[in-house]
Amino acid sequence: MAQRVVIIDYGSGNLRSAAKSFERAAREQSSTIELLVTSSARDVAAADRVVLPGVGAFAACYQGLRAQPDLVEALEEIVIRRARPFLGICVGMQLMATTSEEQGSHRGLGWIAGNVVAIEASGEEQPNELPGGRRVPHMGWNDLEIRRPDHPLLTGLKDGDNFYFVHGYALQPNDPAAILATTSYGGHITAVICRDNMAGTQFHPEKSQTLGLRMITNFLEWRP
Repeated sequence: MAQRVVIIDYGSGNLRSAAKSFERAAREQSSTIELLVTSSARDVAAADRVVLPGVGAFAACYQGLRAQPDLVEALEEIVIRRARPFLGICVGMQLMATTSEEQGSHRGLGWIAGNVVAIEASGEEQPNELPGGRRVPHMGWNDLEIRRPDHPLLTGLKDGDNFYFVHGYALQPNDPAAILATTSYGGHITAVICRDNMAGTQFHPEKSQTLGLRMITNFLEWRP
């Protein structure tokens, strides 16, 4: 029987790119999925796996999610109470946090205790750069630094593998054990996070070519 994989459409995310990447990953592994891009709470309630993409500001994404009738409640039912595998991408990962300080203080879903904080810039003359000339937002390819090589979501990945990032804020979980991998960009930044059946990537696997497909495949095969 095909797995039903639901990608949440709440007006913020690379939905077409994400959908194509999940379809390709399933095809290359000869697995069968029923992929649905939707904002329907009813569709989410019938999901085997849930993907929450996100592009833009934290508060706008959270409000977009809340604006869909009963969607947050359906997500909490399927992810928290029924423990279906969940993957948040970029801001979709950040939305799992307790709070975010982007453009003020904003609440998140509160699934992973922690705060979303700015990647700090430095210097008055170059306010958009970090030490060493690193620009904010962080945009481009960066190496992965794996902390939990034994975790199924990181199967086939290694230190130094490149993934594509676009963000100016980063999730700092209260529990460091939730961090599966980091990247270095003016300090260690959470790149992959996981607690129980909930995972997230700060990078965009759908834009990260072969290694991104490996990450998606790992999620489709993951049995938390």
